Amino acid sequence: MCLSLVLIVLVCVFAGNSFARPKTFVPDPITGYAIGGHDPVSFFVDGQPRKGKREYELQWGGAEWIFVNQGNMAAFERDPEAYAPLFAGCGGYALSEGFATAGNPFIYAIVEGRLVFFHSVVNRFLFIVSGAQLMKDAKENSTRVGCVPVL
Repeated sequence: MCLSLVLIVLVCVFAGNSFARPKTFVPDPITGYAIGGHDPVSFFVDGQPRKGKREYELQWGGAEWIFVNQGNMAAFERDPEAYAPLFAGCGGYALSEGFATAGNPFIYAIVEGRLVFFHSVVNRFLFIVSGAQLMKDAKENSTRVGCVPVL
């Protein structure tokens, strides 16, 4: 009984906006790099995620990013918002529903010219077929749940 009361109190305390996802590109716990050490420019140039190399490293948005080559790093440095995942890497479909999930760099789409990650293949499909409305909903919810990077 006492343990249940403590759990209820803890849930209530942490349920507010202060418990929202951090407003940064959270580094991968294994690699320490944003988006798991994948080059964000490679999604656009190569049409797939590619692992970056440590010699091409750049700090932006509260995280370290690595790139396949000097050209990709220079492109990102010139316009990071064009290449960085939208919603700070949170899953686009979950955001459209009003909550944050971690996006997976291997489950992605280029939507309205921006890189969007998803939590699952089903979420990616639902987001793409529903078109502009879910993108609008995700954009509206991103600030509320904390899926906007600090720039």
